[in-house]
Amino acid sequence: MYDVIIIGGGVVGSSIARELSKYDIKVLLIEKEDDVASGGASKANSAILHAGYDPVPGTLKAKLNVRGNEMFDELCKDLDVPMKRVGSLVAAFSQDEVESLYKLYDRGLKNGVKNISIISADMVKEIEPNINDTIVAALYAKTAGIICPYGFVIALAENAAQNGVEFVFNQEVISIDKEDDVFTVKTQDKEYFGKYIVNAAGLYADVINNMVNDKRFSIHPRKGEYLILDKEEGYLANTVIFQVPTKMGKGILVSPTVDGNLLIGPTSEDIYNKEFRKTTYKGLEKAIKGAKKSVEKFNERKTITQFTGVRAVPDVDGEDFIIGESDVKGFINVAGIESPGFTSSPAIAEMVGEILKDAGLNMVEKDNFNPKRKPVIRFNELTDEERNELIKKNPAYGKIICRCETVTEGEIIDAIRRPVGAKSIDGVKRRVRAGMGRCQGGFCSPRVLEILSRELNADPLNVTKFGGRSNVLTAKAKEYLINSYKELLKSGV
Repeated sequence: MYDVIIIGGGVVGSSIARELSKYDIKVLLIEKEDDVASGGASKANSAILHAGYDPVPGTLKAKLNVRGNEMFDELCKDLDVPMKRVGSLVAAFSQDEVESLYKLYDRGLKNGVKNISIISADMVKEIEPNINDTIVAALYAKTAGIICPYGFVIALAENAAQNGVEFVFNQEVISIDKEDDVFTVKTQDKEYFGKYIVNAAGLYADVINNMVNDKRFSIHPRKGEYLILDKEEGYLANTVIFQVPTKMGKGILVSPTVDGNLLIGPTSEDIYNKEFRKTTYKGLEKAIKGAKKSVEKFNERKTITQFTGVRAVPDVDGEDFIIGESDVKGFINVAGIESPGFTSSPAIAEMVGEILKDAGLNMVEKDNFNPKRKPVIRFNELTDEERNELIKKNPAYGKIICRCETVTEGEIIDAIRRPVGAKSIDGVKRRVRAGMGRCQGGFCSPRVLEILSRELNADPLNVTKFGGRSNVLTAKAKEYLINSYKELLKSGV
């Protein structure tokens, strides 16, 4: 019996898990994929901390965006997550677009955003010397930032687990029933019992809600395609460069990443299939063309990878977040968390804690809550002296597995052994960046597979790229050839 069962292991579910780990209650998080930040928008997004000038004043988006933004400095320090307050520009390339800047500026003031101003073309050029010469003016927000999104989710989950939250993976919820104030959550092969349910299932929050509530809603997917360029192109943007937003979103951006690459995108397209993750020639061309409006100088031939993110857009008036206790007592919806959902997530977690208190959950603070995650060793950031000392203590840090990103065997072993540790090649990739460099895993993937097999005591044939049926290997070559030869002999060929 759990006090709270959280459904969904994205940034919202993991933020709520960490928030609830501060209290003397029993909490379980259920995730249908093999890892946190593995299947939804938390894995594939713009990696930005929004300042908060875009949401309509008075909405949950506006309130939670600004509050959430303020929380990230302390959170990232406690959780040892790279984050940079690089600021953002909404760039206007015509006088008509300048009018939109003033509307956003007024919104920002009403929402309580600090350190925003409208600056001239000359001032923009001082901040962004590579922006196109057609720039007229920009809205400058100093509190915007960049972050590793999946790294943040992993850190939240680790710290939540460290403080007593239980996690189960590869468990898809297929039904929820309630009897005598107890919820029964059934997955494909197990049952879990809880007093309260928090629905943080992202794109599938409507499906989870509709299992329980007569008051239904729907979530439709909105696809965005991105490109990541080599670190050689990273110098082209110092801030997050937005274009004037439309009803479909904040437009195509050009942004540095915390790891030194250049990110461009996303496109915005309403689709019907929640699992559609493919990039398209048309979509990527649109992203490139749109980004050239802001910065012409980038070389799209320096693209090292591309990806698609799918946002969970609620079919409600105003497309605001859906957060609150439903008509079924004890069932809390946290749904439709599209942009600026990532930035809002810590504030959403605070809000959910208050909702649970108001709903009757006895929440007594722990005396032994530890807000700090065990620090992560990042070998490529160490001095030569620090590297030598580390290798003396643990020779595994002297073996480079990923040449592109200078990732060592020691870092990969640590990523696997940590709370809520990596269980797949992509799980390692998201934690230590092995496979995220120029060759995209062409060199290091076999070695990562070997280390996973050894550390998890798993047959190499059972090691996956991202869980499920994504096995990398299908057979042992020597055995396969011998068996095939025997079959040919039997057949008389």
